[in-house]
Amino acid sequence: MPERLFSDDPSSADAPKKSKGALFADYTGEFPLPRVLRDKQTAQDDETAAIQPRRGPGGPAPAWLRAGRPALHELTRNRRQALMALGGGAVAIGGLGSGAAAVLGRPETDGDDFVKTGNGGGNVSPQEAGSFSNRDSSYTSGQGDLNDLGASGLADTPSAAAVAAMRATPRFPSPLNRDPVLHLLRRCTFGPTQADIAAVKQLGIDAWLDQQLDPANLPDPVADAALKATPTATMAGAADIRAAVKEYDNKAMNELSRAVIARQIWSTRQLFEVMVDFWNNHLNITSPFDGGWDTRVPYDVNVIRKHALGKFSDMLIASARDPAMMRYLDNTSSDRRNVNENYGRELLELHTVGIDGGYTEKDVRNSAYLMTGRTAARDGTFKYDQGRHWTGAVKVLGFQHANKSAKDGLAVGDAYLMYLATHPSTARYIARKLAVRFVCDTPPQALVDRLAKTYQESGSAVVPVLKVLFRSLEFWIAAGLKTRRPLENFVATARVVGTKPGSDMARALDDLYSFTRKLGQPPLGWEPPDGYPDVATAWSSAAGMLETWNAHRAFVQGQWKGLSNPKADTLVAQPAATLATYLDVLCNRLIFQPMKPAERDALIKFLGARPETRVTDPNLGGKLPNLAPLVLDSIYHALR
Repeated sequence: MPERLFSDDPSSADAPKKSKGALFADYTGEFPLPRVLRDKQTAQDDETAAIQPRRGPGGPAPAWLRAGRPALHELTRNRRQALMALGGGAVAIGGLGSGAAAVLGRPETDGDDFVKTGNGGGNVSPQEAGSFSNRDSSYTSGQGDLNDLGASGLADTPSAAAVAAMRATPRFPSPLNRDPVLHLLRRCTFGPTQADIAAVKQLGIDAWLDQQLDPANLPDPVADAALKATPTATMAGAADIRAAVKEYDNKAMNELSRAVIARQIWSTRQLFEVMVDFWNNHLNITSPFDGGWDTRVPYDVNVIRKHALGKFSDMLIASARDPAMMRYLDNTSSDRRNVNENYGRELLELHTVGIDGGYTEKDVRNSAYLMTGRTAARDGTFKYDQGRHWTGAVKVLGFQHANKSAKDGLAVGDAYLMYLATHPSTARYIARKLAVRFVCDTPPQALVDRLAKTYQESGSAVVPVLKVLFRSLEFWIAAGLKTRRPLENFVATARVVGTKPGSDMARALDDLYSFTRKLGQPPLGWEPPDGYPDVATAWSSAAGMLETWNAHRAFVQGQWKGLSNPKADTLVAQPAATLATYLDVLCNRLIFQPMKPAERDALIKFLGARPETRVTDPNLGGKLPNLAPLVLDSIYHALR
């Protein structure tokens, strides 16, 4: 190592240089002031203040930040004030959710005598009772739909849509550059890598997407090798699990959670894994959970991964014939004599039409009737027990059936599920969730309508919907309008740094999983049935931010045992004459663009040097392992 780190001889100082090019185009918008992230414990106290955009010495919050983290709706404040005025009893009622709101709704006379399940509040839908459309909308209701992102419409191909969007001016500019290759990879993978960028440039955007949408023909050697440390994670049958682990042992579920991390970091089938994550949250079954020791892994294999790029109707019917789902949502305890409404309710509220679908408590009850008899056998397999099936006329929304014979109850239930899967409200509900995942937290209604139309025309097939999404200008104009959730940031860090499988993958995956628990987002770890939130405001936490920063240091500094951790000094392979140029090269390597001069100068100040300082050591005298994480701590790595 050279004796001198820097040379400050003015005669030899070069002017700072930037790494330029189409890929690393300079961002010309105004960089925003940092947002103060609040800890979850203090978020409620600050709720009222969050209704209006924060202002400070630097002026109002930038438009892109308001788009990604919209203010709460005035209704939130009004509802909270009303509950406070009514006292603790009202607060307790408020915590019961949409079901209680409907039960306690205004009395009405039911003119429909097809099914008699009582009148009054049972005829009031959660929508009429004032419930949010879904959990995520409770975080984003203040902004409404961002109907104008700066470009809209449909092009013939994804690449044509990208070109058209690049010619437009974003209404919500972001600190991220707008290079379409990077935008594609930020949204359709768990974080760009140098290899990904090269692959898209070689194949082209259209061919790369076609390849990703056909994962069965895409080799996946690195992930396959890593999964050898989690052998039960690929088992498709309860009998296989039971032969591999002790009774009631959570080993298989634990290995599944570790396998999620391995696949997200190292799989070449990145878009497929993104969709697996999407559906695991949509049809959420937490892992581990009581009753899942022999069924949760086969659910992942046979329901989620099998149908992730197939038809939602097939996935829904498969989930309704899966023992893990029957156990998780208590359908195993539902009987014609004692009906448990849990699964019947979640079918409507979370899995299909959503609260905006207009169902009532009567519909929930009838939905539960239709699902009776579906249970899990003692050996961990699905079983239909006709002796437990409720018979009698049923009606849910527009579906009705005499339901006279218990032996036909399974087929009647499947017909009901097909009705729900292809319902227009289900089309809109899933279309909106896909737009939230791939575009922004409050997507344009025109985009949602376009995706919903394709969903219905394709009979709930997923790939046609995704193809329309990627041909939509709204997708390509939305660069930087999504914030990485903690697990996404964690995985993206591992990918961009270049962490590879190593000599002790079982230990390494255990350590990685343990760290995701500190982040507050362990894979498959959301306990309620609605899945992890997918909007920025749900993840505003000082503690989470600090742990995310710690993860950046752990990856850069090679703290994970059992993995192949690249040396920090390999991050800057390109020679750089001055410190300013060196930092541009480092930033291009980690965040795929240079920082603005003021931010770069802050890093130079951290090093105790000047922009024109000569660099004689690529490792900066041992300071690089502390410098590189600061780059990853920036907003550029936090957004996608």
